Amino acid sequence: MNQPPEEFIRVSHEDLKRFVSSAAQKVGLPVDKADLLGELLAANDLRGTFSHGTQQIATYAILMRDGTLNNDPQLEIMKETPVSLLVDGDGGLGYFPAHEGTLRVIEKAKTSGIGVMSTRNHGHFGAAGIYSRMGLEHDLLTFVTSGHQLNLAPGNPIFSAAGGSPMSFSVPTDGEAPLVLDFGAMHDFYSGAPCRDEIVRMAPGVVLRSIGLGAICQTWGGLLAGLPMDVSRISKDFEGANQGSLVVTFKIELFLDPKQFKAEMDEYVNKVRNLEPMEGFDTSRLPGGPEIEREEAYRKDGVPVGPSHRERLEKLAGEIGVALPW
Repeated sequence: MNQPPEEFIRVSHEDLKRFVSSAAQKVGLPVDKADLLGELLAANDLRGTFSHGTQQIATYAILMRDGTLNNDPQLEIMKETPVSLLVDGDGGLGYFPAHEGTLRVIEKAKTSGIGVMSTRNHGHFGAAGIYSRMGLEHDLLTFVTSGHQLNLAPGNPIFSAAGGSPMSFSVPTDGEAPLVLDFGAMHDFYSGAPCRDEIVRMAPGVVLRSIGLGAICQTWGGLLAGLPMDVSRISKDFEGANQGSLVVTFKIELFLDPKQFKAEMDEYVNKVRNLEPMEGFDTSRLPGGPEIEREEAYRKDGVPVGPSHRERLEKLAGEIGVALPW
């Protein structure tokens, strides 16, 4: 789970956004894409999704500088119908095809009731919640996932079958915080994860469900995006273009009046708030509520930037020659 760092300095999200844009431009990314990347990563920091926030530019900038990812990708619509879209990312970061594709598929859903979008030939697309949130203001229910290139070999642990396993679901509300579930199904079971073996012994069903969810991410977000199981069939211009994604979004009104649905959602959020919390937690919340509170606080007081976050940005700043945001 993403938790605020215990030791930190406060940095304005606007300063963090400008740093990301400057670093991205320094390694050749065009201004419009650099600004978008800065906006999306800083927004993750505001919500407390630090793992997928501005510290990621430390990796992305080097990948673009070294040619592992395309620093000037030209998106291409490969296939389109009234309700679907296939976007090629031209070997760049996945944020650009996923963001542009989601904007377009939202318009399809608003017109046709449902829209489905797949992206291919790109690198990391960030937090799945970036894209599921985009449908909230349009009274849409949205599912997002992503898969990456696997290289499974006999004898590998079963955990590796699930890939990276990111997914997000979003549900709009009226006055309460929207429900946004954004998680990786396998993060507790990666190699070296604490208590993994103990969890396997005590709750094998939990592990199998996580692997199953990861397999959905990999098939819907990876195989459907054209990533082959046999690595000898891989053909690409940029080594880092090893991921794909999927967005499915549809109108609430296909089934129920949106006002009625969102009123029920508000009541749901309120009733959950009065439930007994889990051990170790102070409150009971649906996913999305804590992120809203963090965003309000961090927008006012600044993002808490911990030591490892600072170290990554300081190393990048020294390596490529850009000014730090503190």
